[in-house]
Amino acid sequence: MKHAVLLSVLLCGAALTAVAKENKVGLGPSFKGPLGVQLYSLRDEFKKDVPGTVAKVRGWGISYVELAGTYGLPPEKFHQVLLANQLTPIAAHFPYDHFKTNLAAIVQECKALGLKYAGVAWIPHQDAFDEAECREAIDVFNKAGVYLHEFGIRFFYHIHGYEFQPHQNGTLLDLMMKGTLKKYVAFEMDVFWVHFPAQDPVELLKKYGKRWELMHIKDMKKGVVTGALTGKSDPANDVALGQGQIDFRSLLGAAHKAGVKWYFIEDESPRVLEQVPVTLRYLEEVTW
Repeated sequence: MKHAVLLSVLLCGAALTAVAKENKVGLGPSFKGPLGVQLYSLRDEFKKDVPGTVAKVRGWGISYVELAGTYGLPPEKFHQVLLANQLTPIAAHFPYDHFKTNLAAIVQECKALGLKYAGVAWIPHQDAFDEAECREAIDVFNKAGVYLHEFGIRFFYHIHGYEFQPHQNGTLLDLMMKGTLKKYVAFEMDVFWVHFPAQDPVELLKKYGKRWELMHIKDMKKGVVTGALTGKSDPANDVALGQGQIDFRSLLGAAHKAGVKWYFIEDESPRVLEQVPVTLRYLEEVTW
């Protein structure tokens, strides 16, 4: 009996050690996370096999995910699939118009998925994003942030590059930061969409500090011309971290100092299955 108990304890300890080691994937001497994957990266895989694609994410050793839809499954069912693969959903993107017209439905879905954050990834606009559209968004965000707060959900806006239109002595992003309520509205920095319009993510992290609670980390292929304010780029321009033109050593160090709470790998390229493991190894080795 004693031998059986000892064996059980040893096996349990080995299992816990294996889990602990697995949960350190993507973490290293400098980068400590917490790290997840934006599941939109695998949108093409989800079209073919939802449970199998979720299993692939877990196979990378990932523990956290950010969502952008539930790929044909009811939110409760999708949540079950995630939990069965030991994946914890943290945040999700919802359409901008839903925050204008149906906040109750967003709360219901967030509760079904067990989310901490609900956010907007794109503000629909014609031609160049302008001040009127920005001010409308500020109002929508503030109202959504206050409403969601009552249910224990944090609202955030994911910047997408078009917000850097000039405005007075700064940009429309500056106007948005000033106009939104710090207590109720957080921001997600997509590093690619800061670099693409030729902005400096390190300086933005220093400038707005703890407003940046979430971050998308992805690199841009060398040779891609920057400076456009369209928020649009060929997905093939996404490359694994450390293989492109963004200085992630400086950026990740600045993000740590700014107090970013969650990091999500987003790779929209057709090479995502090959590139995410490369990104994970980079994060395990990068130092600053």
